[in-house]
Amino acid sequence: MRKLAMNFRAILFGADLARLNAWLTKVNASRPRHVPSLARWLMRDLQAVRNAIAEPWSNGQVEGQINKLKTSKRSMYGRASLELLRARLIPIEGLSVH
Repeated sequence: MRKLAMNFRAILFGADLARLNAWLTKVNASRPRHVPSLARWLMRDLQAVRNAIAEPWSNGQVEGQINKLKTSKRSMYGRASLELLRARLIPIEGLSVH
């Protein structure tokens, strides 16, 4: 199982689309039951997997900013006003958000 996971990681970071189909075939034939279920899960949105392999960009930075905002909002729920939320998220003096 570890070898399959490391091979998938190599496919992702090596941007090698040709190896993806061979890997999926190998995973479907593997012994532990949960490993083929991973392949079925990946096959549901195979185009997104191919794009993740082929494209050099990611939306990780955007997702991180959204996570930071949601975490701050949750921690402040019911405690303060919108002004305090702004002050916490935009700590730079002189920067105004309208």
